Amino acid sequence: MKRAFRRTAFVLMRELSWRCFGHKIDWRRFFVLVAILTVSAFVFQTLVHAYLALPNRPLHSPHQSNSSLQGGRLQKLENAELEAPIQRKNSVSARKKDKNLAGTTKVATSLSPPRHVPKQRHIQLLPPNKALVQAKKEIDRAPSVNEDPDIYAPIFRNISVFKRSYELMEMILKVYIYRDGSRPIFHKPPLKGIYASEGWFMKLMEENKQFVTKDPEKAHLFYLPYSARQMGLTLYVPGSHDLKPLSIFLRDYVNKIAAKYPFWNRTQGSDHFLVACHDWGPYTVTGHEELKRNTIKALCNADLSEGVFVAGRDVSLPETTIRAPRRPLRYLGGNRVSLRPILAFFAGSMHGRVRPTLLTYWGGGKDEDMKIYKRLPLRVSQRMTYIQHMKSSKYCVCPMGFEVNSPRIVEAIYYECVPVIIADNFVLPFSEVLDWSAFSVVVAEKDIPRLKEILLSIPLRKYLTMQNNVKMVQKHFLWNPRPIRYDLFHMILHSIWFNKLNQTQPSQI
Repeated sequence: MKRAFRRTAFVLMRELSWRCFGHKIDWRRFFVLVAILTVSAFVFQTLVHAYLALPNRPLHSPHQSNSSLQGGRLQKLENAELEAPIQRKNSVSARKKDKNLAGTTKVATSLSPPRHVPKQRHIQLLPPNKALVQAKKEIDRAPSVNEDPDIYAPIFRNISVFKRSYELMEMILKVYIYRDGSRPIFHKPPLKGIYASEGWFMKLMEENKQFVTKDPEKAHLFYLPYSARQMGLTLYVPGSHDLKPLSIFLRDYVNKIAAKYPFWNRTQGSDHFLVACHDWGPYTVTGHEELKRNTIKALCNADLSEGVFVAGRDVSLPETTIRAPRRPLRYLGGNRVSLRPILAFFAGSMHGRVRPTLLTYWGGGKDEDMKIYKRLPLRVSQRMTYIQHMKSSKYCVCPMGFEVNSPRIVEAIYYECVPVIIADNFVLPFSEVLDWSAFSVVVAEKDIPRLKEILLSIPLRKYLTMQNNVKMVQKHFLWNPRPIRYDLFHMILHSIWFNKLNQTQPSQI
C-alpha cells in the first residue's frame, strides 16, 4: 500500500510540476490536483490507522532483521533491570503501607464501637453467662496498649486491661432494672448534697438506653434501684440509734423479688448490684445473708474493717458534693502551680478519730504553711473562700470523718489540688483500674505528726507530675447530665462490670 501511494504521489507531483512550470498555469487544473492530493492523504491516513488497530496483526514485519529483534530484546532486558529495583522498592513500600493500614485499622477498630469485629458479634449472640466467660478470656489476653487519645495511661494500673474491658462493656453489657418498689425509697434519686452519687447514678441508669434492657433473660446484671439516703430519711427514727428497721425493710424487698422472679435464686444474688453512698449503706444489707455475702455493692463507705465491703467484689463509690444539680460541674478547675502558695489545707467538722488528731498537730496557726482549721473562720473566709483555698493549695488534706470516705477527695480533684488521703482500711474509688499513687498521697493515720515532713519530701518534679495527673483524672469523676465516655457514671458501671467478670468462673456456664 505504501508503494502504491508513493507511486501515485510521484506521478501527481510530476504532472503538477509539468503543468506549473512547463506551460502557462491553468489554475483550475491546479486546484483540482491539490484537492486530489488532500483527499488521497486523508484516505491513506484512515487506512493506516485501521490497519494498525487490527488485533491479530504481526508485531514485526516479515522483513525485519534478526539484529533488530535482538536489539529489541536487549532493550527490554535493560528496561527490566532498571525497573526491578523500582518494583522492589514499590513492593516494600506497598507492604509497609499495608502494615500501617492494618495497624491503623486495628487501632480504629479498638476505638470505634466493637460491633464491626465478627468475633465480638459472636460474643453478643452468646447467652449472658457464656458471654461473661468469653469476655473475661478476651480481657486476659488484651492487646498491649501504651497510649490512647481518650484516656491517659499514667493514671491507670493497666491501660490495656482497662481499655479492653471498657470496650467489651460498651458492646455487650445489659442491665435489668427492677421496677418493683415505691417512692421515695425506690426510683427517686437524691441529686443534691454529699450523698448525691447514689442519686445521680440511679437517675442516669434509669434514663439509659444503651445498657438497660427490658428483657431480663438478656441481662448480665440486675440493679436494685433504692436510695440509702431516702431510706434513712423515711425509716430512721431520729435519736433511736437503731438501724435495724432499714435492714429489715431491704431484706423484705429482696425476699419479695426473689419470690416473684427467678433471677435472684439462679445465682443467689451474685449478678445483682446496688449503689449506696450514705454512711449507713453497708448496714442496710446486713439483714439478708445472700444480699450481704453475694451481691455487688457500690458503697461510698468502702471500709474493709467492718466486714461488709469485700475488695475485688464490691466497688468503692466516689463521694461527690453536688451543690447545684442543674450545674453539677460548677467551679471546676484551679490555679496554676505558681499561684498555689499554701502547702496544705483542710477545713471541716471535728468528728471521727482522725480529724481531732490532725487539728492537734497542725491546727491553730502552728505552721504558716499548713492551713488546718475546724470550720473555716469568718475572718478567713471573708478574704478567701473554702473553694478558693483549695484552688490555691498544693495539697488538700482529706481525712476521714465518721466513715472512711470524704467528699474532699473528689473536691480536690475538681479544683486540681493533689489530695492527701488519711483513712486506714479505706479502699480508694476505682482502685481496681486507677493507680492512685500517680495523683494522690496516702498517709497512714499514725504518720499525722510527720505530715509536713512527708509532703516536703516529695520532689518538685514529682509534684508537678502528680498535679498534672490530677487534671487528667478529673474527667473520670465528673457527673454529666448526659453521660459521656469514661465519665463518673461509666466508671462506676465499669467497675461493677469488671468486678463481676473477676467473680465469673468457667464452671458457671
